[in-house]
Amino acid sequence: MLGIHDLGLFIVSGLLLNVTPGPDNAYITARSLQLGWRGGAVAAIGIGCGCLVHVLATAVGLSALLAASATAFTAVKLIGGAYLCYIGVRMVLARDGGADAARPTLRQVRLRQVFWQGALTNILNPKIALFFLAFLPQFVDTGAPHPSLALLVLGVIFVANGMLWCLGVAAFAATAARRMQRSGNLMRWINRGIGALFVYLGIRVALMDGR
Repeated sequence: MLGIHDLGLFIVSGLLLNVTPGPDNAYITARSLQLGWRGGAVAAIGIGCGCLVHVLATAVGLSALLAASATAFTAVKLIGGAYLCYIGVRMVLARDGGADAARPTLRQVRLRQVFWQGALTNILNPKIALFFLAFLPQFVDTGAPHPSLALLVLGVIFVANGMLWCLGVAAFAATAARRMQRSGNLMRWINRGIGALFVYLGIRVALMDGR
Protein backbone atom coordinates (compact mmCIF):
# COMPACT_ATOMS: atom_id res chain seq x y z
CA MET A 1 0.00 0.00 0.00
CA LEU A 2 1.44 3.35 -1.13
CA GLY A 3 4.78 1.59 -1.62
CA ILE A 4 5.44 1.31 2.13
CA HIS A 5 7.33 -1.81 3.23
CA ASP A 6 8.38 -3.29 6.58
CA LEU A 7 5.74 -1.24 8.41
CA GLY A 8 6.05 -3.36 11.55
CA LEU A 9 9.81 -2.79 11.69
CA PHE A 10 9.22 0.93 11.16
CA ILE A 11 6.76 1.12 14.06
CA VAL A 12 9.06 -0.79 16.42
CA SER A 13 12.06 1.33 15.40
CA GLY A 14 10.05 4.50 15.89
CA LEU A 15 8.93 3.45 19.35
CA LEU A 16 12.50 2.68 20.40
CA LEU A 17 13.68 6.04 19.10
CA ASN A 18 10.88 7.88 20.87
CA VAL A 19 11.47 6.27 24.27
CA THR A 20 15.18 7.06 24.19
CA PRO A 21 15.88 9.77 26.80
CA GLY A 22 16.54 13.12 25.20
CA PRO A 23 15.77 16.86 25.27
CA ASP A 24 12.10 16.41 24.31
CA ASN A 25 11.41 14.04 27.18
CA ALA A 26 13.35 16.31 29.53
CA TYR A 27 11.30 19.35 28.50
CA ILE A 28 7.98 17.53 28.91
CA THR A 29 9.03 16.19 32.31
CA ALA A 30 10.11 19.63 33.50
CA ARG A 31 6.90 21.32 32.34
CA SER A 32 4.82 18.57 33.95
CA LEU A 33 6.63 19.04 37.25
CA GLN A 34 6.18 22.77 36.96
CA LEU A 35 2.61 23.04 35.65
CA GLY A 36 1.05 19.62 36.11
CA TRP A 37 -0.63 17.39 33.53
CA ARG A 38 -1.96 20.21 31.36
CA GLY A 39 1.44 21.86 31.05
CA GLY A 40 3.15 18.56 30.19
CA ALA A 41 0.48 17.60 27.68
CA VAL A 42 0.67 20.97 25.93
CA ALA A 43 4.46 20.66 25.81
CA ALA A 44 4.09 17.20 24.23
CA ILE A 45 1.60 18.52 21.65
CA GLY A 46 3.94 21.38 20.78
CA ILE A 47 6.84 19.00 20.27
CA GLY A 48 4.67 16.75 18.11
CA CYS A 49 3.55 19.68 15.95
CA GLY A 50 7.16 20.73 15.54
CA CYS A 51 8.00 17.26 14.25
CA LEU A 52 5.02 17.36 11.87
CA VAL A 53 6.48 20.48 10.25
CA HIS A 54 9.61 18.50 9.40
CA VAL A 55 7.53 15.56 8.19
CA LEU A 56 5.68 17.85 5.78
CA ALA A 57 8.99 19.39 4.70
CA THR A 58 10.40 15.94 4.00
CA ALA A 59 7.31 14.95 2.00
CA VAL A 60 7.56 18.01 -0.28
CA GLY A 61 11.34 17.93 -0.59
CA LEU A 62 12.30 20.99 1.47
CA SER A 63 14.48 18.92 3.76
CA ALA A 64 16.51 17.76 0.77
CA LEU A 65 17.16 21.41 -0.08
CA LEU A 66 18.24 22.08 3.50
CA ALA A 67 20.59 19.09 3.41
CA ALA A 68 22.14 20.23 0.13
CA SER A 69 22.62 23.89 1.07
CA ALA A 70 25.34 24.66 3.60
CA THR A 71 24.16 28.28 3.77
CA ALA A 72 20.56 27.32 4.54
CA PHE A 73 21.67 24.82 7.16
CA THR A 74 23.94 27.34 8.86
CA ALA A 75 21.26 30.04 8.84
CA VAL A 76 18.63 27.76 10.38
CA LYS A 77 20.92 26.41 13.07
CA LEU A 78 22.16 29.88 14.11
CA ILE A 79 18.64 31.31 14.28
CA GLY A 80 17.43 28.27 16.20
CA GLY A 81 20.37 28.30 18.59
CA ALA A 82 19.98 32.00 19.31
CA TYR A 83 16.26 31.63 20.02
CA LEU A 84 16.74 28.71 22.40
CA CYS A 85 19.54 30.48 24.28
CA TYR A 86 17.41 33.62 24.56
CA ILE A 87 14.43 31.94 26.20
CA GLY A 88 16.75 29.82 28.34
CA VAL A 89 18.66 32.80 29.72
CA ARG A 90 15.39 34.60 30.44
CA MET A 91 14.16 31.67 32.52
CA VAL A 92 17.45 31.23 34.38
CA LEU A 93 17.67 34.95 35.26
CA ALA A 94 13.97 35.38 36.12
CA ARG A 95 13.61 37.24 39.41
CA ASP A 96 12.09 35.51 42.38
CA GLY A 97 9.04 37.13 43.90
CA GLY A 98 8.74 35.19 47.11
CA ALA A 99 7.20 31.82 47.82
CA ASP A 100 4.10 32.43 45.69
CA ALA A 101 6.11 33.47 42.65
CA ALA A 102 8.26 30.37 43.02
CA ARG A 103 5.21 28.29 42.15
CA PRO A 104 4.44 29.09 38.49
CA THR A 105 0.77 28.92 37.64
CA LEU A 106 -1.06 28.49 34.36
CA ARG A 107 -1.63 32.24 34.42
CA GLN A 108 2.05 33.12 34.95
CA VAL A 109 3.29 30.62 32.37
CA ARG A 110 0.78 30.58 29.54
CA LEU A 111 0.02 27.26 27.91
CA ARG A 112 0.40 28.95 24.54
CA GLN A 113 3.97 29.85 25.50
CA VAL A 114 4.67 26.27 26.58
CA PHE A 115 3.30 25.01 23.25
CA TRP A 116 5.36 27.32 21.08
CA GLN A 117 8.55 26.73 23.03
CA GLY A 118 8.14 22.99 22.49
CA ALA A 119 7.24 23.40 18.82
CA LEU A 120 10.01 25.86 17.97
CA THR A 121 12.58 23.74 19.79
CA ASN A 122 12.04 21.14 17.06
CA ILE A 123 11.13 23.40 14.13
CA LEU A 124 14.37 25.36 14.49
CA ASN A 125 16.53 22.24 14.80
CA PRO A 126 17.78 21.29 11.30
CA LYS A 127 19.07 17.96 12.61
CA ILE A 128 15.46 16.79 13.01
CA ALA A 129 14.78 17.65 9.36
CA LEU A 130 17.82 15.61 8.33
CA PHE A 131 16.71 12.73 10.57
CA PHE A 132 13.34 12.43 8.86
CA LEU A 133 14.96 12.83 5.46
CA ALA A 134 17.30 9.92 6.21
CA PHE A 135 14.92 7.67 8.19
CA LEU A 136 11.55 7.77 6.43
CA PRO A 137 12.69 6.92 2.87
CA GLN A 138 14.20 3.64 4.14
CA PHE A 139 10.65 2.25 4.33
CA VAL A 140 9.35 3.45 0.94
CA ASP A 141 9.84 1.51 -2.29
CA THR A 142 11.83 3.30 -4.97
CA GLY A 143 8.97 2.69 -7.40
CA ALA A 144 6.21 3.83 -5.04
CA PRO A 145 3.30 5.41 -6.97
CA HIS A 146 2.95 8.29 -4.50
CA PRO A 147 6.23 8.63 -2.57
CA SER A 148 5.33 11.97 -0.99
CA LEU A 149 2.10 10.53 0.40
CA ALA A 150 3.95 7.45 1.66
CA LEU A 151 6.50 9.64 3.46
CA LEU A 152 3.70 11.71 4.97
CA VAL A 153 1.87 8.61 6.25
CA LEU A 154 5.05 7.22 7.81
CA GLY A 155 5.84 10.56 9.41
CA VAL A 156 2.38 10.86 10.93
CA ILE A 157 2.66 7.32 12.34
CA PHE A 158 6.06 8.15 13.85
CA VAL A 159 4.80 11.37 15.44
CA ALA A 160 1.61 9.69 16.73
CA ASN A 161 3.65 6.98 18.44
CA GLY A 162 5.89 9.63 19.91
CA MET A 163 2.89 11.59 21.18
CA LEU A 164 1.53 8.55 23.04
CA TRP A 165 4.88 8.11 24.78
CA CYS A 166 5.23 11.81 25.56
CA LEU A 167 1.73 12.02 27.04
CA GLY A 168 2.61 9.05 29.24
CA VAL A 169 5.75 10.84 30.40
CA ALA A 170 3.66 13.93 31.15
CA ALA A 171 1.14 11.94 33.19
CA PHE A 172 3.85 10.22 35.22
CA ALA A 173 5.73 13.44 35.91
CA ALA A 174 2.53 15.30 36.81
CA THR A 175 1.67 12.64 39.36
CA ALA A 176 5.08 13.05 40.96
CA ALA A 177 4.70 16.84 40.87
CA ARG A 178 1.68 16.78 43.16
CA ARG A 179 4.01 15.82 45.99
CA MET A 180 6.36 18.68 45.21
CA GLN A 181 4.01 21.61 44.77
CA ARG A 182 4.50 22.87 48.33
CA SER A 183 8.23 23.35 47.86
CA GLY A 184 8.83 26.85 46.51
CA ASN A 185 12.60 26.33 46.27
CA LEU A 186 12.17 23.10 44.33
CA MET A 187 9.78 24.66 41.80
CA ARG A 188 12.13 27.63 41.42
CA TRP A 189 15.02 25.32 40.56
CA ILE A 190 12.86 23.31 38.16
CA ASN A 191 12.12 26.54 36.30
CA ARG A 192 15.84 27.34 36.16
CA GLY A 193 16.54 23.79 35.05
CA ILE A 194 14.21 24.26 32.09
CA GLY A 195 16.07 27.46 31.23
CA ALA A 196 19.43 25.68 31.43
CA LEU A 197 18.05 22.95 29.16
CA PHE A 198 17.13 25.53 26.53
CA VAL A 199 20.56 27.16 26.73
CA TYR A 200 22.20 23.74 26.27
CA LEU A 201 19.98 22.97 23.28
CA GLY A 202 20.69 26.36 21.76
CA ILE A 203 24.46 25.90 22.03
CA ARG A 204 24.25 22.36 20.67
CA VAL A 205 22.11 23.42 17.71
CA ALA A 206 24.38 26.38 16.90
CA LEU A 207 27.54 24.24 16.99
CA MET A 208 26.21 21.18 15.18
CA ASP A 209 27.86 20.07 11.97
CA GLY A 210 25.46 19.28 9.17
CA ARG A 211 27.99 17.30 7.17
